[in-house]
Amino acid sequence: MTISTAEKRANFRKLHEAGCFVIPNPWDVGSARYLAHAGFQALASTSSGYAWSTGRADNHVGCDDVIDHLTTLSAATDLPVNADFEAGFADDPDGVAANVARAVATGIAGLSIENSTGRPAQPLYEDALALARIKAARAAIDATDPAIMLVARCEGFLTGERDLARTIARLVAFADAGADCLYAPGIAAPDDIAALVRAVHPKPVNVLIVQPSMTVQGLAALGVRRVSVGGALARTAWAGVMGAAKEIAEQGTFTAFAGAAKGAELNGLFGKQSEG
Repeated sequence: MTISTAEKRANFRKLHEAGCFVIPNPWDVGSARYLAHAGFQALASTSSGYAWSTGRADNHVGCDDVIDHLTTLSAATDLPVNADFEAGFADDPDGVAANVARAVATGIAGLSIENSTGRPAQPLYEDALALARIKAARAAIDATDPAIMLVARCEGFLTGERDLARTIARLVAFADAGADCLYAPGIAAPDDIAALVRAVHPKPVNVLIVQPSMTVQGLAALGVRRVSVGGALARTAWAGVMGAAKEIAEQGTFTAFAGAAKGAELNGLFGKQSEG
């Protein structure tokens, strides 16, 4: 690698100052290096994509494994990496702070914290606790390198509480507590997105692609600064594997291989990166 961690973090912050960029989500070194080759300017890890690559369900990977994964991804390319750090792998603020401090040491340029508990009976943290968790994450980052971006997420639209006003109120509070970027995965209606952008301005908003009809140009026109795809690239890759395997197992034919990437192309791409 030719770019220092400090340079990655500075580059990442600069990306959020104006315009709109896509931050795709690789799940391993190969996908990270391909996305860098494809011309993207930053990457974000995906909890689901990484979990599936290890044969586990999303949110069933421990903090130690995620720390190792972030270290690997951060070292894989010269691009800054934003960590999908789930809910911080702890309920209490002190636990979140301790785990965030570990994540900071992996070389990441940004880190997101959810307010989702993972518990069906109470899917979101109580607001005061959620705010304390964001403050703890901010303090842990600032103790090492304030240049690292903190992304605060509200999962209301993913957990059935599709209340825009409450989501915006939470994200405004998180912004006031030191979050650098705000994120409400699941929000998709243009008017809702525009309202969120206005509410937290001038801080940037991240939008997750949840409908194939959404476009970068359309989101940019609403004032969105960055666009992520979550586990969608990983799901697309798995769809190819699953479809081909099913054809072989059930029909004994191999027509799905007709659309496969060429081995020579992949060897050429990764060979050049290995030499570099």
